[in-house]
Amino acid sequence: MNILVCIKQVPDDSVEIHLNAEGTPDLANVTPVVNAFDTYALEMAARLKESSEGEVTVVCVGEDSAKNSLKNCLAVGADHAFLVSDDAFKGSDTTGIANILKNVIAKLEADNGQKFDLVFCGKEATDAALGQGGLMLAEELGTSVITNITEIALDGDKVTAKQETEEGYRTVEASAPCVVTVTKPEYDPRYPTIKNKMAARKKPIGDIKEADLADLEKEKVGESNAKVQIVKLYEPAKKEAGIKIQEETPEDSAIKAVAMMADAKVF
Repeated sequence: MNILVCIKQVPDDSVEIHLNAEGTPDLANVTPVVNAFDTYALEMAARLKESSEGEVTVVCVGEDSAKNSLKNCLAVGADHAFLVSDDAFKGSDTTGIANILKNVIAKLEADNGQKFDLVFCGKEATDAALGQGGLMLAEELGTSVITNITEIALDGDKVTAKQETEEGYRTVEASAPCVVTVTKPEYDPRYPTIKNKMAARKKPIGDIKEADLADLEKEKVGESNAKVQIVKLYEPAKKEAGIKIQEETPEDSAIKAVAMMADAKVF
């Protein structure tokens, strides 16, 4: 079994981020981390690999600093890691990233003489939350795609996945090769042991540049070719502090609450 996991390095989403004077996110003191949904994807891929023979490769399109995130991936189940970084790729939108990844996949498959059975992506990135990356990659690859999965199994070329929907869950089947996007499963990603961290430091991270991708559609990549442009960013409105109602009895508190809602014309 040969599995690819696509990851993205994002600002730590546990930190409250504000805009600076230029109207851009102030990330000076924010630690970059692997996108949360991508960590779920990697954990699911690692568990699938461990249940049968195979390997997991992680790929990240990003800056040189993303090597730290890739090292972390190597410490929690990935066997190989590649950083796709080039000035020509900066500012690419999801369409451009999908085309880059398509060509990266083609290169890795040609180099290894083996195709990927499954391509895992997080359902969305926490910094943009567009949720289109996996879908566009599947379109570029010409393969099927199953979104928002919480479980997966591969039997030969038959992929069976548990998909989360707004109404609940359903079982979806597809043929491999297939792209899947992962939402939060019932388990958390594993933590790296000291031994695995030390081993990950010794593993090489492959570098892939624009020149390595012979069939790259250059008219799709880069900021100048991006179809989606960010016009302006806004901070979310702050929630006003609530009003605490604490009368002598619960009945009095309820009467006061109803009176306040009536004054506010809530009903």
